[in-house]
Amino acid sequence: MVAAVRCETDTSRQAHNPAMLRPALPALGLVLGATLLALAACSPGLNWRQTRSDNSALRALLPCKPDKATREVEMGGLKLQMDMQGCDAAGATFAVSHVHVDDGALAAPLLEGWRAAVLAHVHAAPPGTAPFVPPGAMAGPQAVRLQTKGKRADGTTIAVDAAWFGSVGPKGFDLFHAAMFSERPMPEAAETFFTGLSLQ
Repeated sequence: MVAAVRCETDTSRQAHNPAMLRPALPALGLVLGATLLALAACSPGLNWRQTRSDNSALRALLPCKPDKATREVEMGGLKLQMDMQGCDAAGATFAVSHVHVDDGALAAPLLEGWRAAVLAHVHAAPPGTAPFVPPGAMAGPQAVRLQTKGKRADGTTIAVDAAWFGSVGPKGFDLFHAAMFSERPMPEAAETFFTGLSLQ
């Protein structure tokens, strides 16, 4: 069960946003999907502010006050702690997730599997990708950003703008997923969101 989250703007509104993805990895999907649905509880206008992950060096710009959660997930046969922060604003959902692994050899396959799971959940064929290396992140074939269209469970179309990347931390490797889901493409908001990601 995911505890209810409070919104400063309107605590009576419930999140019914299937854009918050439930990846097609069984344990990861059950936990991540439910948690992100709980995070997406408010829909204020765009009010950008810098946030920082509690468990990594990632800094992000989000257009609304984020709610945060940490859950145990299964990825690539491993049980990992995933910390997430996200919120809804102007009809779009913004979310950033992070996991830590000790073995650098796992970084590339985990990022690739993470991306495949997200695309499978929104019923999107793998689109073309572009390199995405925020300041402080590692370059590599799995550090990518993509833009595509998918479908919610009810069949309605959703615009997906998402990125996956990693960095070397003091005790291993940090892996990240940043995503924006909206009814229609919002290029200006997406540009602010993705260029606001950095590792310090």
